[in-house]
Amino acid sequence: MILAEKITELRKKAGLSQEQLAEAVGVSRQAISKWESAQSIPDMNKILALSKFFNVSTDYLLKDELNESTPTETSGEEPSVDSKGEPLIPVSMDTAAAYLSLARQSAPKVAGAIMLCIFSPIPLIVLVIASAAGWLSLSEDQSSYLGLILLMLMVAVAVAEFISDGFKKKKYEFLEKEPIDTEYGIEGMVKERRAEYESTHTREIITGVLLCVLSCLPIFVTGAFGSWVFHSPVHMSTENPLIATVGIAMLLLLVGAGVFFLVRTSMIWQSFDVLLEEGDYTRTAKRRNREIGGIYWGIVTAGYLLVSFLTKRWDITWVVWPVAGILYGVIS
Repeated sequence: MILAEKITELRKKAGLSQEQLAEAVGVSRQAISKWESAQSIPDMNKILALSKFFNVSTDYLLKDELNESTPTETSGEEPSVDSKGEPLIPVSMDTAAAYLSLARQSAPKVAGAIMLCIFSPIPLIVLVIASAAGWLSLSEDQSSYLGLILLMLMVAVAVAEFISDGFKKKKYEFLEKEPIDTEYGIEGMVKERRAEYESTHTREIITGVLLCVLSCLPIFVTGAFGSWVFHSPVHMSTENPLIATVGIAMLLLLVGAGVFFLVRTSMIWQSFDVLLEEGDYTRTAKRRNREIGGIYWGIVTAGYLLVSFLTKRWDITWVVWPVAGILYGVIS
């Protein structure tokens, strides 16, 4: 029995008209008519809606060879295993759809939190230079402490978002760490959504990379401009510090914006790889990540904080993160 016949049969068994079913799943009567006459097929969201409304499995709707009496539960049977003998965790269509939706929602928040971490040294740099140049009534020590307070507040906001996002994703952790067995129809749905998103992903990757590459330009431009001011007959008391500050601040702003685009689109793209077990989420990669991931990132975080506080060069030490990310890929 094909999908069109199953929809017709289920509707009639429930004693519903096409108009009533259309209202229940949020489509037009003409859409129901086309489904039942096999002129078109519902998308995955409507398949899910039909499954919930008629209380049948998505397997029953999508697999022509199944009927309502065909068992779809696997209780009492041995769980599926991969080639290494590891048990595969079953993943339903509802779980997959919820995971993709959460990834879309959390990606800009996490990317924004990372951007905030990169922006955090800007107040410290500006305050210290402004105080040294005599633009503020604060001493250099006071400016340093105020800058550090603002830096820590910005980092605290970012960390709060990281923790919040971690709690939201906790129930989906197994998707990224354990071998999975996805329900029929999930692979096709994920590939369809990935194809729709591909052009956006490419555009944001290009934008992010260009912003990071061009982030050095403000330093070169302000350096050249500062030299011109220095050799000009115009009196310059405090112009050079201002120019240097603008250059560093602009560098961090461009890097932060570039990283935002890269992280946001990478998190969304990653959610497709997770469900398809591709890229960094193949079953082999998951086994390796379980072994080295926790130790590696703990060492990187400790090293970043130690070097940053000892050198007080927060405007440079952020480089640790993209380098660590690249090295992690090589190590994995």
